[in-house]
Amino acid sequence: MSGFRVARVYDAPAAEDGQRVLVDRLWPRGLSKDKAELDDWAKEVAPSTELRKWFHAATGHERDDEFAERYAAELDGAEQQTGLAKLRAAAEKGTVTLLTAVKDPAESYLSVLLERLAAKK
Repeated sequence: MSGFRVARVYDAPAAEDGQRVLVDRLWPRGLSKDKAELDDWAKEVAPSTELRKWFHAATGHERDDEFAERYAAELDGAEQQTGLAKLRAAAEKGTVTLLTAVKDPAESYLSVLLERLAAKK
């Protein structure tokens, strides 16, 4: 398996990106579809609108842990499992770059998504 990379969708495409897949629920502000240079948009593996709204309204240190638990539970859904399987299959053929509009991908839902992709669950 070649594996996954993470990048911001606003960054210029890189030669090592392989397949470029947007993993946000909403289309990134101010970005045209042509400029994004995407191969796919896997919005089904992104946190739900309800979970995203809850996260932005919640406060306290426990917010991150509870978000991770809720998001992991969402990833158990049938549609999400299909999306995860599609991403894993693509990664077996080459590098897949998961793209997001969040300002700091390292401090986002992507860590939960990457764990789930690695676990093959």
